[in-house]
Amino acid sequence: MGRVSQEQARENRERVVRTASRLFREQGTHISVADLMKAAGLTHGGFYKQFASKEALIDEATTHAFGELAARHAAAAEEGAGGRAEVQRALIDAYLTAEHRDNAADGCPAAGLAQDMAREPGASEAHRAYAEGVGAFAEFLATEDEDGIVRLCTMLGALVLARATKDSPLSDEILATARAALTQR
Repeated sequence: MGRVSQEQARENRERVVRTASRLFREQGTHISVADLMKAAGLTHGGFYKQFASKEALIDEATTHAFGELAARHAAAAEEGAGGRAEVQRALIDAYLTAEHRDNAADGCPAAGLAQDMAREPGASEAHRAYAEGVGAFAEFLATEDEDGIVRLCTMLGALVLARATKDSPLSDEILATARAALTQR
């Protein structure tokens, strides 16, 4: 099999990072390199041509996931009619839904990666990207009257609990209660 062009190698790397970002949020960072590369449609051996280690991919995929989140927030703020409060309310309404609960792969990296980041060394690039991403998310949620960290903790905690109780009526109740608490203030 011939060598791939630099452009193809770059595209393959981006595909692996995007795939890893989704799979890590959905299944955790313990997923094997073989399974990850299969999901990306590439060979296992190709991984080591692109990344020094799985940890390097975790770093890059975490940075990518929070970059996507920041871009979505920026786009919502730019498009948002009615000001910052309306943009935040729309975000809260979309965040605390069964659809978000049921689609972790495309969901919030703060929720999807929380358990894995708790186990990451504090000096890792992934840990730094996670902490910065959570801080930026909290800042986006802050109002003149409310701390964004409290709002984020409420949203994140509700989402994690709703996912953990997914097949019970409690799951929908958790989402609805947290959404009402955050939007009726």
